[in-house]
Amino acid sequence: MMQISDVRIRQVRHSDGRLRAVASITIDDCFVVHDIRIFERDGAYFVAMPSRKASDGTYKDIAHPLNTETREYIQATILESFQSFLKESEAPEPVADESEE
Repeated sequence: MMQISDVRIRQVRHSDGRLRAVASITIDDCFVVHDIRIFERDGAYFVAMPSRKASDGTYKDIAHPLNTETREYIQATILESFQSFLKESEAPEPVADESEE
């Protein structure tokens, strides 16, 4: 099975909607998928694959998993990284000890 070797999270701070962050994943250290969106709905987070707006106004995924197992693996990995990202961003900045200067 493929392995997600890296997850990068970019938080969206000025979103009026449900979008909370955008992720990029690296698969097996050789393939990257950008613009995976993390949304919040009813207190839960979910992942949307990169998509493009079609001429009829609907959105079509550009890249997506072909089976449920892979979709669940990608979503779980991204959301785990997102939760860690949120915890790290809430942590207070370390205060420099002026006596050490």
